[in-house]
Amino acid sequence: MRKGREGAGRETKGAWMSTWTTQTICNGTPEDVLELLTEPGAIARWSPVPFTVVDADRARLSAGDRVRVRGELAGRGLEFLVDVAKADDGHLALTAVGPIRIDVDYRVVGDARGSSLRARIGVAGSGLFGRVLAGATDALLAAGALRMAVDRIAEELEPAALAA
Repeated sequence: MRKGREGAGRETKGAWMSTWTTQTICNGTPEDVLELLTEPGAIARWSPVPFTVVDADRARLSAGDRVRVRGELAGRGLEFLVDVAKADDGHLALTAVGPIRIDVDYRVVGDARGSSLRARIGVAGSGLFGRVLAGATDALLAAGALRMAVDRIAEELEPAALAA
């Protein structure tokens, strides 16, 4: 059962990067949550921005992995190189670099209600095109895309979803 969800918030890191944070309670162990955070097929189901993994021939993302992803943002086809810094012990940290930079940090901690999942995404763009795309990404996040993504993760761990 999910409880205690906080809405997405915006913090500013200097003039060039915005950071978005949200959290929820998931009905599962930290290991269950981390599995959804690192399995490419599952990521495509809950990601705040739709994408396709171009060259992932692995069942799970691991620290040190580099994968290419393609997606669309603001009506433009985009490609990013994703570097996974950490993918264990309840922590997924990665950076996606393309026309904009996206820093992603998910942390999962077990508690009496299941697992607390905190998600943080930083977005930065440089140059005219990068700033426009960063602004479009910020608009998606401001509209609740990150909150909806963590909700989808939690929904996948609900008993009815696990039985399906």
